[in-house]
Amino acid sequence: MNYGIIDFLTLIGALGIFLYGMKLMSEALQKVAGQRLRGILATMTKNKFIGILTGILVTAIIQSSSATTVMVVSFVNAGLLNLTQAFSVIMGANIGTTVTAWLISIFGFKVDISAFAVPIIAFTLPLLFSKNNTRRYIGEMILGFALLFMGIGLLNTSVPDIQNNPGILEFLQHFTGWGYGSILLFMLVGTLLTVIVQSSSAMMAITLVMCAQGWIPFELAVAMVLGQNIGTTITANLAALPASWAAKQAAFSHFVFNMVGVILALIFFYPLMKVIYWIVPEISPEMVAIHGTPVEASTFALSIFHTMFNVCNTLILVWFSKYIIMLVEKIIRPHHQQQTTTDEDDSFKVAYISTGLLSTSELSILQAEKEVQLYAERIKHMYTFVPDILQEKDPEAFAKKYERLKNWEDRSDKIEVEIAKYVYSVTNGRLSPEGKHQTQLVLRVISELESMADACYKIACIAKNNQERMIELSKEDWPQVDKMIALVSQALDNMTAGLSLETLSAEAIEQVKNLELQINELRNEVMKDTDLELTREGEFNYEQNVYFHDVIRMLERLGDYIVNVIEAKANRKIFKEL
Repeated sequence: MNYGIIDFLTLIGALGIFLYGMKLMSEALQKVAGQRLRGILATMTKNKFIGILTGILVTAIIQSSSATTVMVVSFVNAGLLNLTQAFSVIMGANIGTTVTAWLISIFGFKVDISAFAVPIIAFTLPLLFSKNNTRRYIGEMILGFALLFMGIGLLNTSVPDIQNNPGILEFLQHFTGWGYGSILLFMLVGTLLTVIVQSSSAMMAITLVMCAQGWIPFELAVAMVLGQNIGTTITANLAALPASWAAKQAAFSHFVFNMVGVILALIFFYPLMKVIYWIVPEISPEMVAIHGTPVEASTFALSIFHTMFNVCNTLILVWFSKYIIMLVEKIIRPHHQQQTTTDEDDSFKVAYISTGLLSTSELSILQAEKEVQLYAERIKHMYTFVPDILQEKDPEAFAKKYERLKNWEDRSDKIEVEIAKYVYSVTNGRLSPEGKHQTQLVLRVISELESMADACYKIACIAKNNQERMIELSKEDWPQVDKMIALVSQALDNMTAGLSLETLSAEAIEQVKNLELQINELRNEVMKDTDLELTREGEFNYEQNVYFHDVIRMLERLGDYIVNVIEAKANRKIFKEL
């Protein structure tokens, strides 16, 4: 058989077209209905059976259980789904991924897929060049669908023609007569290839082609399908490596669920084969020995097994989901040093964003927004150091508090840089106009938050400079300073609460602006009263007055930064309404 490097590269290229079509369709779908898709996942998982249906629907549309699982992991990482909700979607994703096999079984070997796909691509051209974003994204989604089927067709024609060259089967014969050993070996092959390809749907397409071409016996094709169900869990687990412990639990629950199903399938492997032979007798060993491997019957039978395995696995294990979740939570526990906003020894590392395999750019924005919320909480906690350092008179205790605040400011700078780098990496992807607007707002907000950290540190520097010169705030000054600190603290509470909301209400925006107005009025009142005191009394401690004014100005500046953050959040609401 003549099968050279060009033929091999054609096979790899066909796989690339398949994967690119899947990715293009998935990204376009998220741009068309990104916000609504997030809403569906967040609201349709309260009941585990509805969650299963959601997983089936989403996976059937985007044609990748790996993509759905990674998406779910990113939602868990962002705090939008808990482990129970995520697990129900993951179970449904396993059933949804069987759609690929049925599409291939129904269409893949009866019609010329390439001939079917090319006219679809022609149909998308007007949509792709449309000035309307929604129509353009719909065009991309249809184009991805066409490329996916073109890839399937090319895979079918580019694999080695084993059936007409039986001599090459001698190589496979060495591995097909080991009974359970062959089954385990080919299951391992299916696992490794799925990890490499990063798509169980793509591997299912390849397995169907290999089985239809007579490359491998039906039973070993089934073993490869079992391996694919293990391999497909690796993608989400790799994506969750740099993520939060909750995301790791969600990814690991997928592995446990599929692994339990595969173990059960291996235990009852030959009884399952008898069931398949009874449903599709043409692929039984006796019939194959007489007539060879029938193409349509083998692909149909493999699709039946794939569906039967995932449906039965879900129907059985859904009743034990509570215990699977308990097992996962016992194996993967939060670290005792898990980051909190009140932990003085907090390592101040990012908790939500990651640079792994987390879904697509549209969904990755969620991670950045959640990280911004945690960043704001840290800044609010950092602000609580300010009154302590202003009131501290003991030099040794002051030095410790000053060093603590300085360390937090340094950490704040690093967090800003890490979030900014992540956001810029997201913008390199294919973003919708709303997604691009969100990234701009995230960058603006983290800049304002870092300025707040700088302001807190500058107050500490002011206090340090004056303590070294033995200058303290007077007892008459403290009521105004204390009142200003309280107003800024209240504004910070409103800001952090507002950042956790999808959109801000008009009342919440007005409340923060009123607080900022009160802060400005208090500053003006303080300045005016100080000038009057100087005029009337004739006695005035200039250095003490400068210290007092510097602190008041920095606190007032903090109020300005808070308003800027709220305005950025409000701009997102305005943009969504356009």
